[in-house]
Amino acid sequence: MSSHASRRGIEAVSAAVLAMSRHLEVREVLQTIVGSARELLDAEYAALGVPDDHGGFAQFVVDGISDEQWKAIGPLPRQHGILALMLSEATTQRLPDVRKHPSFDGWPKAHPDMTDFIGMPVVDGEEVLAALFLANKRCPTPVDVCGFTEEDEALLRILAAHAAIALVNARLYERSRELTLVGERARIAHELHDAVSQKLFSLRLTAQAAAALVDRDPARAKDELRQVAALAAEAADELRAVVVEMRPAALDEDGLVAALRSEVQVLGRAHAASVEFTTARLRALPAAQEEAVLRVAQEALHNALRHSGAAAVTVRLQGRATGAVLTVTDDGCGFDPSVVRRAGRHLGLVSMRDRASGVGGSLTVQSAPGKGTVIEMEVPGG
Repeated sequence: MSSHASRRGIEAVSAAVLAMSRHLEVREVLQTIVGSARELLDAEYAALGVPDDHGGFAQFVVDGISDEQWKAIGPLPRQHGILALMLSEATTQRLPDVRKHPSFDGWPKAHPDMTDFIGMPVVDGEEVLAALFLANKRCPTPVDVCGFTEEDEALLRILAAHAAIALVNARLYERSRELTLVGERARIAHELHDAVSQKLFSLRLTAQAAAALVDRDPARAKDELRQVAALAAEAADELRAVVVEMRPAALDEDGLVAALRSEVQVLGRAHAASVEFTTARLRALPAAQEEAVLRVAQEALHNALRHSGAAAVTVRLQGRATGAVLTVTDDGCGFDPSVVRRAGRHLGLVSMRDRASGVGGSLTVQSAPGKGTVIEMEVPGG
C-alpha cells in the first residue's frame, strides 16, 4: 500500500471511529459501524449481526439494502454456513466468491446476489459481540478480478477493534440508564413509604382522639373526624402521584398501541419465534387500564418466549364497545393450569389476574399439554 493510500485509509478509519463515538444507543452504534465499514471498504453491501442464545441473531442491521428489499428477504438469518464460522470460531473469512465456499447454502429468494465477500468477528476478549459482513467490492475501473484485499482486511480489523469498544460502551450506557431508572423508582418508593406512613400514623392518632371525644365533646370529635378525612385524602393523593411517576414512560410518550408494537418488534428480533401484533377498533383507555394491559402482555410474552418453546406468538388488542380485549396466543408446549396451580408454579398467572381485577377486568387462560396457550384479558373503558 502506498503512503498516500495508507494515509487515506487511516483518515477513513479515524472518521469512522469518531462517528461511532458520537452515539450511545446500541442500535445507533450498530448502524454506524455497518455504514462506516461499507464506506471504508467501498462495498456495495454491509451487514452486522449480534448473536443470541438460540442459534440466531438478536439484532441484524444492514446497509446498501432498501427497507422494501429487507422486508422481502424475510426473517432474520440463522447462524449457519459462513456466518457460523465467524461467530463460533471467531475467524475472518475473505473470499473471491462466497457462493463457492463449501459452507454456502443459498439465500432467500429476494436476497441480492453477492460474490466477493469479507466477514470479520467483533470481539471483546474471548466474547464474540457481533460479526461484520461485506460483499461486492466496488472497483474504480473495470478489471478482470475485483475483490477485497489484504489491505481491506487490515483496515476492517482496526475498525472492528474500535467497534468492539463502542459497542461495549453503548451496552454499559444502556445498562447504567436502566440502573438509574431502577434507583429512581426505589427512591420514589422510599419517599412514598415515608410520606404515607406518616399520614397513616397521624390518621390513626386523629381517629383515636375522635373516638375518645365522641361522648364528652361531640363538636371537637367532629373536628377530628374532618381532619381524618383530610389526612385520608392526602394519603390517596400521594399514592396517585407515585403511580403516575412509576407508569411506564413509553405509555405516556407513545400510547398503548405504540408501546405494545415496540415491545413485540424488539422481542421478535431477540427470539427465534415469530412474534406478531395486530390491533383493531381500539379507543383510548384510562391510564390504569393501559398500564395493566401492557404489564399483562409483557408477562404473557415472557412466558411464551422463555418457557413454552413456541414457534409463533401473536398479540391482539381489540376494542370493544365498553373497553378492550388483549389476547396473547402461542403454539408452544402448553400446560395444565390446574396442575401448575397445585404445584405452586403460577408462571405469573396470579399477578396477571391481580392486574386485571385491579382495574375492574378479568383474565382467562386456556391451555393443555401440547396444545399451546391462549391468555385473554378484558378491561372496561373509561
